[in-house]
Amino acid sequence: MTQNPPNTASVLILDKEYRVACPDEERDALISAARYLDSKMREIRRNGKTIGLERIAVMAALNITYELLHDDSGEKGSPQSRERIEQLIKKLDSALDTSRQLEF
Repeated sequence: MTQNPPNTASVLILDKEYRVACPDEERDALISAARYLDSKMREIRRNGKTIGLERIAVMAALNITYELLHDDSGEKGSPQSRERIEQLIKKLDSALDTSRQLEF
């Protein structure tokens, strides 16, 4: 990955680099989340039933959200976990929007 300006992090998801605005103190957590997302997206792609990066990303997001919002007993997650999920989704949406703009 390349050198990043302050308050940004580069993450690699399905062999594609995304730069995401991120406070320095949250960089490690963001990179960890991106690695987890990458593994989930690769798993979905490997299963071969879902085609297209956007569809794979949506399916991974749904699976991860379900995992985070429900524990083994089926109970919903805490309001803090839901808020954190929403923040991460916004960051990923922003990165995907920037990526789409660069592709055109």
